[in-house]
Amino acid sequence: MKKSLFFPAEWHPQSGVQVTWPHRDTDWKENLGEVTGCYVAFSKEILQREKLLVACRDTGEVSAHFTAGERVNLLLHELPSNDTWTRDHGGVGLFNEGRPLLVDFGFNGWGLKFAANHDNQITRYLYERSAYRQDVSYRNRLDFILEGGSIETDGAGTLLTTSRCLLSPNRNGALNREQVEEQLKLTLGVERVLWLDHGFLEGDDTDSHVDTLARFCDEETIAYVACDDEEDIHHGELREMERELKAFVTSSGEPYRLLPLPMADALYHEGRRLPATYANFLIINGAVLMPFYGSPKDGVAKRQLQLAFPEREVIGIDCRPLIKQSGSLHCVTMQLPAGFL
Repeated sequence: MKKSLFFPAEWHPQSGVQVTWPHRDTDWKENLGEVTGCYVAFSKEILQREKLLVACRDTGEVSAHFTAGERVNLLLHELPSNDTWTRDHGGVGLFNEGRPLLVDFGFNGWGLKFAANHDNQITRYLYERSAYRQDVSYRNRLDFILEGGSIETDGAGTLLTTSRCLLSPNRNGALNREQVEEQLKLTLGVERVLWLDHGFLEGDDTDSHVDTLARFCDEETIAYVACDDEEDIHHGELREMERELKAFVTSSGEPYRLLPLPMADALYHEGRRLPATYANFLIINGAVLMPFYGSPKDGVAKRQLQLAFPEREVIGIDCRPLIKQSGSLHCVTMQLPAGFL
């Protein structure tokens, strides 16, 4: 079965992006206006280039934010939700012998930290409502807890992940590293898994999702968070993570081209440091949307990402509203490969 499965990289041509829209009964209730503004901003960039599939409480309320031209690419479905972190409760798009396959993994609120009873059903509900194309098949893997933010693929058989997340006892605690790796290979069709044992961001609820730390930009390039400030709490862990990345090799045996992204300036909300990171960018058709945090480092990070994506427009999105709930741009979105919508 493994040979027939293809897990495309994020830069693979896309049919659209899926999001779950914030509402007053989510954790966004205190800053719903500003976070909705952030959603509208990045959604407009997506709608210029591809479809946007939205699970929401009120389709009319969401639709009102967009022009008639933008609504051509807007697909709305009213569904209940606990929160809005689509990267982690959304289905993962694969191809099985060339045909689109949506794999629905279990989501348990990042290791039983938060309620996820509604979010864990969104993918199945959307499939049952024919939100995807008719030739998309559905695979139920709700027995295996796996968040989209915890895995990175190069589209060529290599998966990058972190041991702190995937080996968390409150996810798949009965499985050891070898067994988790076998599940990843079996279900995603990958041939090898690169494990990061170091790297974290203070204030992070995800147990070190890889999409906050290190990202494939192509088969030979990894962008990653680097911290040069020896006084920063992250310095030692991110230095060790960098050493791990330098020891990794591509499937052809060559060292990766590594592009350091600056450690974002410290941001605080209600007295706690937030896990702001420039690694939480989203690749879409023809562009890369990246988080900005109102800092001079925004420009530094943008220039680094432009090196990784010279043929794509790199667009900054003010994600200060998002980071107040400990996530950013990639966390609230899930790309769907061409042929899914």
